[in-house]
Amino acid sequence: MSIAENIAQVRAHMAEAAREAGRDPKEILLVGASKMNDAAACREAVAAGIDALGENRVQEMVQKLSEHAYDGAPLHFIGHLQRNKVNKVVGQAALIQSVGSVELLAEIEKAAAARGLTQDILLEVNVGREAAKSGFAPEDTFAAAEAALGKPHVRVRGLMTIPPADADRDTNMRYFEKVRTLYVDINAKLFHNGLEYLSMGMSGDYADAIRCGATMVRVGTAIFGARHYL
Repeated sequence: MSIAENIAQVRAHMAEAAREAGRDPKEILLVGASKMNDAAACREAVAAGIDALGENRVQEMVQKLSEHAYDGAPLHFIGHLQRNKVNKVVGQAALIQSVGSVELLAEIEKAAAARGLTQDILLEVNVGREAAKSGFAPEDTFAAAEAALGKPHVRVRGLMTIPPADADRDTNMRYFEKVRTLYVDINAKLFHNGLEYLSMGMSGDYADAIRCGATMVRVGTAIFGARHYL
């Protein structure tokens, strides 16, 4: 199947999951996780109406920007962001989804202030408390959101999470529900219900994420096909 056909199929599954949860499918955004896919594939996804494209690697993002891979769709940065590469992402990505430490938050504020802009971000929640994964522990996320409110060049738009890869479906859904509860609490108490994005779910679990309240899903292989790692 083509990328356009895959996107149509994913959107059909998204709509079905949304209706099952009594939600409007139009309120859920589809981000194409385009890691290891070339500029032509990105342009094909944009032509097929993808809501945004998400990159995991700064070097790949910079290369594809030079090739106009994302023209016509917002670019999100969805991977682990090292502090020494923040300058290459701030102002280029419409949304940085993976802000998972106060140090990274401060670095983004510094870079955005230097450019005279406000950078939209999501706070990443390490819901499975995995030692090898970045992100705020659930109990630390509220304080992180408070800290972000004190930074004039950073704007929190919501939360993002990636449950442990080895979690079974029931456990996965409990993780999604936990982050949704956290999102609702932070949204009400700190942001006057102004947050928009709860980014949860990937190719294998985006339908369940939508059933649990996701407003944004990050889908790679179900759109672009299997990645071939070197």
